[in-house]
Amino acid sequence: MDKNNISIIILAAGQGSRMKSSKAKVLHTISGKPMLYHIIKASKEISNDISVVIAHQKEQVQSEMESFFDDINFVVQDADNFPGTGGAMKNVSPKNEKVLVLNGDMPLINASALQGFLNTNADVIMSVFNLQNPDGYGRVKIVDNQVQYIVEQKDANEEELQISTVNAGIYAFSKEVIEKYIPLLNNDNAQKEYYLTDLVSMARKDSLDIKPLLVDEEHFKGVNSKKDLSDSEVIMQDRIKSNWMKSGVIMQLPSTIYIEESVKFIGECIVENGCRITGDTLIENSHIKSSSVIEDSIVKNSDVGPLAHLRPASNLEDTHIGNFVEVKKSTLKGVKAGHLSYLGDAYVDQGTNIGAGTITCNYDGINKHKTIIGKNVFIGSDSQLIAPITIEDDVMIAAGSTLSCNKIQKGVLAISRTKLKTVKDFYYTFFGKK
Repeated sequence: MDKNNISIIILAAGQGSRMKSSKAKVLHTISGKPMLYHIIKASKEISNDISVVIAHQKEQVQSEMESFFDDINFVVQDADNFPGTGGAMKNVSPKNEKVLVLNGDMPLINASALQGFLNTNADVIMSVFNLQNPDGYGRVKIVDNQVQYIVEQKDANEEELQISTVNAGIYAFSKEVIEKYIPLLNNDNAQKEYYLTDLVSMARKDSLDIKPLLVDEEHFKGVNSKKDLSDSEVIMQDRIKSNWMKSGVIMQLPSTIYIEESVKFIGECIVENGCRITGDTLIENSHIKSSSVIEDSIVKNSDVGPLAHLRPASNLEDTHIGNFVEVKKSTLKGVKAGHLSYLGDAYVDQGTNIGAGTITCNYDGINKHKTIIGKNVFIGSDSQLIAPITIEDDVMIAAGSTLSCNKIQKGVLAISRTKLKTVKDFYYTFFGKK
């Protein structure tokens, strides 16, 4: 695909008041990434010239996108003097001969859905879709495969209200149309805004070629509210999980599973119901059992759960993690931790068994400290390992021990328990009865 054929302009300047949020609309996330990220990602597959028009919270929007992409042109809209979608185009200078204008609140767009704009030749290409119930949408009058005009519902007559073809809000223009008509836009309307749709009417008056492009509603669905955000999340999640299942991942009750866009699977993997897998997680030849949470971690040749939690920077290889085990910023190689344990800021080597109730006490209230556990260590139940501590190979730690020394030497049995003390008849004395 020749990416020099088309420039893309993404309109991302609006506040999005219907989201009822202090956050810019385009920064609301779907499957772990901001809406605008998904649109830029799709755009980069077909174009090497992408401009994003920003205004509301422009610094935050630009900064967040630059954390993902390093070759995007950001243009600040003068929203005070040139408000509206047409005003957003005032300072944009596309490089290529065809210019595709996208909205920053359409996160479900992908490269294949945009292919029709590349394959259609016209001065103006206008996206439309057909609705059984077009209520609330601007109607598009089409005659002989030419767009005649767009009419808003409030301005439509009875005949026009019967039109089921509506404006999907995406346009492709020749560069010549952009350069000629954008300077001619005015704000002589009730909202005192500059409208991109006016380019269509101006092009029609000059008898230019204006073709409709029928698109599906799913890919071009706009997000204007938290409800729209939720609906789009469902669609995006279905896409993500369907793609991985087609690649060989087994998912049990996939509708109950949440997997973010950045997660990767390799080889034979199983994900059971109720799991949440997020961030830059890699899962290879592993089994993630029911209701487990995995964040920004690597899991290879291992099984996790049910009801386990891998927090960021956990690295598991050839390891069994059972129910109610939490791992954070730790590397486990060839380890068994069957149940009810916390392993934080730790390195645990192969052949080691972590007994139920084991805790690495890694935080002293100010700093985090490291726990290093060698090979073939057996840690009895209800043990506390107070970091910093190193436990060398072939050590046995008796159940109920609290270890506060810096090092446990190789091959020893470590026991740390208080001597049992009993007070005769204390119960009866305390409650005053016998």
